[in-house]
Amino acid sequence: VNGVDSNRANATKGYIQGTWLAWLEHFAAARGQELEMPVAMDQRIWFNPALSSRLFLVPGLIAIIMTMIGSLLTAMVVAREWERGTMEALMVTPLRMAEMLAGKLIPYFLLGMGGMLLSVAMALFLFGVPLRSPFWLLMLCAALFMLVSLAIGLLISIVTRNQFLAGQVALVVSFLPSFLLSGFLFDLHSMPDWVRAITYLVPARYFVAILQTLFLAGPLWQVVLVNAGAMLLMLAVFSALVVKKAYKRLD
Repeated sequence: VNGVDSNRANATKGYIQGTWLAWLEHFAAARGQELEMPVAMDQRIWFNPALSSRLFLVPGLIAIIMTMIGSLLTAMVVAREWERGTMEALMVTPLRMAEMLAGKLIPYFLLGMGGMLLSVAMALFLFGVPLRSPFWLLMLCAALFMLVSLAIGLLISIVTRNQFLAGQVALVVSFLPSFLLSGFLFDLHSMPDWVRAITYLVPARYFVAILQTLFLAGPLWQVVLVNAGAMLLMLAVFSALVVKKAYKRLD
């Protein structure tokens, strides 16, 4: 059983054992025999043999921290600059849109990556979570997720242009979905179909899957590439929306 997701591993193990015992009882009853164990079932948990919830939760918690820095903080701080008129003043300068946005987002990107380094250090040395993948791959995926979070935060600030409202919107559309619908706390496969469909719109869903895989299982490329590709697509969509909304606000 794959132990990367300890909650799902426990449920899977229980279902398998229950199904096996039910079949044995049916098999014995059909022949008028006592229940025996003709075949012994040997269970084996991969990647997290003790099914420790700490090893499962800590990588997911890193994604929540990155979301707070990337989306929530960026939305509130940049929205304050819209309130003060700083952003409009920059837009009428000779600076190109890409240069202006990069100048605004680079400090928060560096802050987020610094938070990522600190979180990884605490996960390794304080909580004893193993890292079974190359460090560069972990940071590359973190940088991609950070860019997605920054794009979401910047889009919220452009649409709201109010610090208080930006904080509320970022909390509802970014932080809470990341906390509840990313697989960090609740098993995605146990959710109703319509809720699980919504989770595909949550960037943290893909980053949590990458983190849990890289920390516990190793560089499983079939997992990393699929989830990184989804985040890359989200980055392209949100970046296009940011540029479109920024030009519309300027007009």
